Amino acid sequence: MRFKIKIPATTANIGAGFDSVGIALNLYLILDVTPSVTWKFVANSAELNGVPSDKSNLIYLIAEQVARKYGHAGLPACRVEMTSEIPLARGLGSSSTAVVAGIELADQLLNLQLSKQEKAVIATEIEGHPDNVAPAIFGGCVIGHAGDSFEYVQVPITSDLTFVTMIPDYELKTADARAVLPEAYSRIETIKGSSIANVSVAALFKRDWALLGKMMEMDVFHQPFRRALVPEYEQMKKFISEFVYGTYLSGAGPTMISLAADEVKMKIPEWEKAVPHIKWQLLKADNTGTQVIRE
Repeated sequence: MRFKIKIPATTANIGAGFDSVGIALNLYLILDVTPSVTWKFVANSAELNGVPSDKSNLIYLIAEQVARKYGHAGLPACRVEMTSEIPLARGLGSSSTAVVAGIELADQLLNLQLSKQEKAVIATEIEGHPDNVAPAIFGGCVIGHAGDSFEYVQVPITSDLTFVTMIPDYELKTADARAVLPEAYSRIETIKGSSIANVSVAALFKRDWALLGKMMEMDVFHQPFRRALVPEYEQMKKFISEFVYGTYLSGAGPTMISLAADEVKMKIPEWEKAVPHIKWQLLKADNTGTQVIRE
């Protein structure tokens, strides 16, 4: 039977929520799956240029991994038409959505009937941390911890919050962004960073977006080190500071996101003209997460 899988993009490392806090956004990876004689992945959008069309595709590799995990020797062949609005290697969860897509593809084709919690555990084991993958599965904001077990809290994000998304025209690999981070933090830095993260989470629950924006900019865990990899960061932060609650690096970067009220949309034409080399998008949180649509 033909079906579609729709997975939202994610923004992770929300300020001081390094490797632990992420939010699903309304950009999507969509798979249109139909039975076939052989496996074939077809890219229908520019964001997927260069993605493998055969079994070396990451989505297939993840699906195969899940199949083996649950005792299946293989997967029934399918043609998978892929459409994506999520730019690659920009800090918006493009690789994480592929991981989630592979898990969901295996779940549907093999009728595994996995719960969202089980899918999130598998995705976190593959990804290494939950802040990108878990929101794509659950929707909303997910605050997660992955240690001996996966624990999380999901918080819906209200529609009054707008994500002003600024996407540079170059990629930044997660491995490169992690390479600039220190091997260890001092006790003083850890206490400071943890207190900022704690207040950030409290602000999320109170929907105090101004406080959340302030706390995001005070992060000491990753942004001070990664800003040098995104030359536009300080310029853009200063450029729009008067009109937003706060600005942070999305994921590993280079995408920058500012939290703002809806009225900010009136400024976008002016900003696009002033800074044309940045792709500007106004996004909202997706509170649904991964969807499967059967036809």
